[in-house]
Amino acid sequence: MSAEFPYVRPRRLRSTPAVRRLVAETRLHPAELILPAFVREGITEPKPISSMPGVVQHTRDTLRKAAVEAAEAGVGGIMLFGLPEVKDATGSEGTNPEGILQQAIRDVVAEVGDQLVVMSDLCLDEFTDHGHCGVLAADGSVDNDATLVRYAEMAVVQAEAGVHVVGPSGMMDGQIAVIRRALDEAGHQGVAVLAYTAKYASALYGPFREAVNSSLQGDRKTYQQDPANAREALRELELDLAEGADMVMVKPAMLYLDVLRQVADASPVPVSAYQISGEYAMVEAAAANGWIERERTILETLTSIRRAGAEQILTYWAVEAAALLK
Repeated sequence: MSAEFPYVRPRRLRSTPAVRRLVAETRLHPAELILPAFVREGITEPKPISSMPGVVQHTRDTLRKAAVEAAEAGVGGIMLFGLPEVKDATGSEGTNPEGILQQAIRDVVAEVGDQLVVMSDLCLDEFTDHGHCGVLAADGSVDNDATLVRYAEMAVVQAEAGVHVVGPSGMMDGQIAVIRRALDEAGHQGVAVLAYTAKYASALYGPFREAVNSSLQGDRKTYQQDPANAREALRELELDLAEGADMVMVKPAMLYLDVLRQVADASPVPVSAYQISGEYAMVEAAAANGWIERERTILETLTSIRRAGAEQILTYWAVEAAALLK
């Protein structure tokens, strides 16, 4: 071994925080973060979600405050989910112009204007008494084409409430084309569509179902994507792009970084990823037990999602992470 060995020393570029910051390949910025937020009809105080420490079902008033907080933190967007008092088989409150989600859209847009990109979940699962993302056929299966009719109606109602971006999350075949056409025909050409392109039938949605008071019995494996499949996500991407998607998403994020990388490599439009409720809950639970460093883990998980190719990240830590990044 010569005196010159080793002459290649990668550790030189890890020696100080300033050097590491200078040569970092991946950077997080608050503007890339989107805050999912739940607003519940008929409550007077925010209701904590037991499986998601720190996350609540908002009242309309506390949602407005949360939106202002997010805007002041520099967060890029907010994704709204509405929880009605009354559900039925067709999710009629989802298309009621005075339904809780439409009221929440108007509230947030009035409160923050263009300081935040205001997004809304375009799906029926929060509004149906059976908890599925669409209308049921006589045999109990989800009727794809009947559901598309409802999605078109939802898109127009949400656009009329002032939303900037709709997020169709039901994984129905043809949903992007139907929604785009409905928006355009109603004069809402400026409303963008964030397609849930690869939404997997994950085991990690449990806390979210508490968050939205889900009525679901059974599962959504007949319409959400099989966790075993990655190539299929690229087929979904091709279809969503052809149908007019402005942005695309992979959901969940952390267990599907390989899929996210493939979608990001292939997509000509911005790519988002949703760090879902179960991913959030696992970190919070481990941190509460003292097994991991909470703040470092939050930023490490977000960095991994960004590194894999997400240009926007939906995360329940959006506001906190924005503060940590400053």
